[in-house]
Amino acid sequence: MAKHIEINPDNPQPRLISIVLDTLRKGGIVCYPTDTMYGIGCDIFNQKAVKRVYQVKKRPKLKPFSFMCSSLKNISEYAHVGNTAYRLMRKHLPGPYTLVLPGSKLVPQIMLTKQKTVGIRVPDSPICLAVIEELGNPLLNTSAMRDDYDEPVIDAFDVEKLFGNDVDLIIDGGEVYPNPSTVISLISEQPEILREGKGDIAPFL
Repeated sequence: MAKHIEINPDNPQPRLISIVLDTLRKGGIVCYPTDTMYGIGCDIFNQKAVKRVYQVKKRPKLKPFSFMCSSLKNISEYAHVGNTAYRLMRKHLPGPYTLVLPGSKLVPQIMLTKQKTVGIRVPDSPICLAVIEELGNPLLNTSAMRDDYDEPVIDAFDVEKLFGNDVDLIIDGGEVYPNPSTVISLISEQPEILREGKGDIAPFL
């Protein structure tokens, strides 16, 4: 059964963040609140953990997960960022957007699409940002939801019902009403909205 810890969503306690880091560094899977919904993640450089997340989510291997970075500088290590992309990201991150960009050589093969692209987020979530900064690596990011479950997953107890036996740690960061991120391709100079979700799309049109 997953361990539970309650972390302040506005001012994450460093002592509790270190428990999350310990779990991730040992190859663990963690559930956490983001600015859009509860998510499931692991260190993208731990291939064993990444494969476990595929199993937990029953996801086909040809469909890579997105991941979260801590800042724009952090994104530029893992993706090739053009001038338009840089300008838009500087204005609108952190925020509820998943940005599709060409991946850099640092990205593990398992996290790349066939086209060598990646989906990257910088969430407006102090807990996530603290974890990523301290870990020093991006965090795999997928929703803590199942296709065969119709109820909204709002808090850590809902997450436990679904994934309590499959993950190692659940962070209770209060209620988050699920609203998926807006997905935007920034591969070319003209942004393309791939999925409309939370977040204003007007600046990207």
